[in-house]
Amino acid sequence: MRPALSAPARRAFQAVITATAVLAALALFVAACATGGTGARDEGPAGTDAVAGKLRPNPSSMASAYATPHDVDAVRLVLDDPGVAPSVKRALKPCVGDEYPVDVSYGDLTGGADDDVVVNVMTCSDAVGVGSYVYREAGDAYRNVFRAEESPVYAEIDRGDLVVTKQVYKKDDPVTSPSGENVITYQWTAGRFILEYRIHNDYSSAVDGDAPTTAPN
Repeated sequence: MRPALSAPARRAFQAVITATAVLAALALFVAACATGGTGARDEGPAGTDAVAGKLRPNPSSMASAYATPHDVDAVRLVLDDPGVAPSVKRALKPCVGDEYPVDVSYGDLTGGADDDVVVNVMTCSDAVGVGSYVYREAGDAYRNVFRAEESPVYAEIDRGDLVVTKQVYKKDDPVTSPSGENVITYQWTAGRFILEYRIHNDYSSAVDGDAPTTAPN
């Protein structure tokens, strides 16, 4: 059995071991620099980039997760729809270049396999809605399941319901200042949109900003 080292001897021995480890680490670092600075990363996937790659999705997976899953030509849908009024089709022309006056939104309104498409057609000059339409996916095509063409009109998706806003004008109202609006909510029931409820808003002309007063109808 070896004799136990005294406290001073143990400290001296530990100091030697520590110094040896430091020198060995320094020698490895110098060798890594001489070979291009990659060191141990050339021997395995332990680098920072490899770890980060496991924590972050790659760009292609992020694009597929967040990109709009639709490539619908809304203008062509409206122009090819025999149910759309000829006056709306005549209004559907480019405003500037190839920019058409349409707003398009996607969402689940009818419970189909794919999102429904809501298209609003407007005028170029003052963005007044002249027609609102809902198209439902049907195999490889889309079928019109709703239309409103009493201008000015605008349709949107609100928590799974279809909400259509129709502005109301009195005899002498300018286009930019309607007297009020009707807000109509539809719900998809038994294969068609059923009116759920209607709200009428009267705009006040006493103050700037046309603060509405609401009355259910």
